Amino acid sequence: MKIFIDTANLDMIKEINSWGILDGVTTNPSLVAKENTDTPTRVKEIAKILGDRPVSAEVMALDADGMIAEGKKLAAIAPNVNVKLPMCIESLKATKALSSEGIAVNMTLIFDPLQALMAAKAGARFVSPFIGRLDDIGTHGVDMLSETVQIIHQYGFDTEIIAASIRHPTHVLDAAEMGCDIATIPYDILKKMVAHPKTEEGIAKFKADYEKVNGPGQ
Repeated sequence: MKIFIDTANLDMIKEINSWGILDGVTTNPSLVAKENTDTPTRVKEIAKILGDRPVSAEVMALDADGMIAEGKKLAAIAPNVNVKLPMCIESLKATKALSSEGIAVNMTLIFDPLQALMAAKAGARFVSPFIGRLDDIGTHGVDMLSETVQIIHQYGFDTEIIAASIRHPTHVLDAAEMGCDIATIPYDILKKMVAHPKTEEGIAKFKADYEKVNGPGQ
């Protein structure tokens, strides 16, 4: 499973990139606003860090023509930029138009497998089912993700599924077990995925045993 980071913070992206595990970045208007910058500027900076790995940049227009025009501008920032569109009828129209011109679309705010199916049929390169936001309203987001994976994979669409709205490491584990293509994960969750108390306990024991014989390490 590919691992993306869901952020617009350059320091976080650089750190996770240094781990050697980063496959891409997703952003949205809220994440960019936290950084006190504008989307084109920040996306250009992120794209430079990633090289040929994908970065998602979201449009603000809500009509198909506006989405297409804004999407083309975002895609022109760098070859690895894909255009993020919110799921609706207008974005289906825009997805068809943009994908026909070779521009990759990430259809976001997916909360139902049928929405993902419609996006894939319109030509979306990625679909982003939101797990955590469904959990927030008492629905099992992982169940929705599982149904989406089954539908998209069984019909052979050239569409990758991005598990989004990740709230904890278990969401990532569930996504990996069901064969989801990608998980886009917040910085703090990525750090939790590396840590385990038994690992820390083992490191401390090895260090203590070594120092009993060899003295304090350098």
